[in-house]
Amino acid sequence: MPRFATDSRPISAQHPIAEFYREEFVKHHRCLQQQRPYYSESAITDVEAALTKILAQLEQLSTQANAPQRSHADLRKDLLAIVRAGIAAVDAGPLVSRALTDVVKADGRRYTCIAAGKAAVAMADASASGLGPQIQSGLVVSTIATPVAGFEAIASGHPVPTAESERAGRRALETAESLGPNDTLLVLLSGGASALMAVPAEGVTLDDKRATTNQLLRAGADIYALNTVRKHLSAIKGGWLAARTKGTCHTLVISDVVGDDLSVIASGPTVADASTFEDALDVVHRFGGAAAFPPAVVARLRRGAAHTLPDTPKPQDPRLDRTTTTLIGSRRDAMCGAVAEAGNRGYEVIRIEDAVTGEARKTAPAHVRAVLARAAGAGRPLCVVSSGETTVHVTGSGKGGRNQEFALAAALSLPEHEAPSPVLASLGTDGIDGPTDAAGAIVDGSTLARARAAGLAPERFLSDNNAYAFFHALGDLIHTGPTGTNVGDLQVILLA
Repeated sequence: MPRFATDSRPISAQHPIAEFYREEFVKHHRCLQQQRPYYSESAITDVEAALTKILAQLEQLSTQANAPQRSHADLRKDLLAIVRAGIAAVDAGPLVSRALTDVVKADGRRYTCIAAGKAAVAMADASASGLGPQIQSGLVVSTIATPVAGFEAIASGHPVPTAESERAGRRALETAESLGPNDTLLVLLSGGASALMAVPAEGVTLDDKRATTNQLLRAGADIYALNTVRKHLSAIKGGWLAARTKGTCHTLVISDVVGDDLSVIASGPTVADASTFEDALDVVHRFGGAAAFPPAVVARLRRGAAHTLPDTPKPQDPRLDRTTTTLIGSRRDAMCGAVAEAGNRGYEVIRIEDAVTGEARKTAPAHVRAVLARAAGAGRPLCVVSSGETTVHVTGSGKGGRNQEFALAAALSLPEHEAPSPVLASLGTDGIDGPTDAAGAIVDGSTLARARAAGLAPERFLSDNNAYAFFHALGDLIHTGPTGTNVGDLQVILLA
């Protein structure tokens, strides 16, 4: 039987509490040896193993206590490196390249490709590189008309559709309809495609759709509610794109939707839709009522709810029998990248799997409290990684995005007098937070003091939905530029 061996090395000359407990456990070991004749060998082994584990933990605590303290500047530098690693982990190019190997076999067949969304350019470029001459034609729809070899490029609008969004949507339908039974359509989708590719359904106009989108966004509708309405005002969303082709349809998806519901991501143009006109009408009633929306929109939804219009293609619809859809990237991949980088930098890591959702200004304080409570028993330095997508209910006239609003609300809950204080970042993985040039913002225990010194009242900026101006004045905006990917939002908190 292995014997308990006391370690003569001092745990820490500068850590008397750890040394005290070490001496106490050594005394317990001596007592255990005296009691050996009265207990079984297995019981003795179990207790000795437990004592060994405790001493090892004490050693670890002592090592942490004696480690050089990370400065405030170190924490902020590490924080930005960690969130950038999270974004790099969802680089659309490598995600598509892997999927082409695993899902779309290079079997010599020829593909017609449609790529739409914030990651469309990187996805199209990866497919062109991976499939080469097997791609006979392609369409790439994004916020910027970036050339991709063999692809027609259209730049359209986001988050509100533009005339170019309608042109792109109609071009995508023409492409799908041009294929025969022996052809294959490869669709590459990412967040943002709902606005970037729009075809108004019969009875509504693009202006109607714009007004509807604006009303839902201002009222704080989440992506599920927003896309339920979008699908029932569209001739391309909710499975209609796939239903319009006679060929086989393979779709690869990068998710920006909490829960990764394939029928919601990009409003599911190639996925059967379980939502109904009744569901869409319910969303209208919940987010402003019929009077807040264009009459043509309400009229169409009411006709559909009365079953006088065909609903979106449903599960088991034979028109979708030759359609497959595969998720190739999500917020969890971004979290993996952030966790790995934090570990490489010497942080203990807590990964929160539950998505961060809800109204940003309400969710942020609750999130901070939960993280600090969970971190109380963890080692230092500590990194806490989470992800999700919050909403903003716009009641003010300011400028910002959900991540900036989340960070501002979080700052009001961070302890101000710890040294160094916790540091938090919240950012959109697409690099675009609301109608701003920032991806998000960074806050810590000094944020409120620096704001007061600058004559800024954080509560007033929060009330006016004006987080951008607040963080711009403090120099705490995070700028990444458009990242070419989109898996929702990433939050990271560091504690030394």
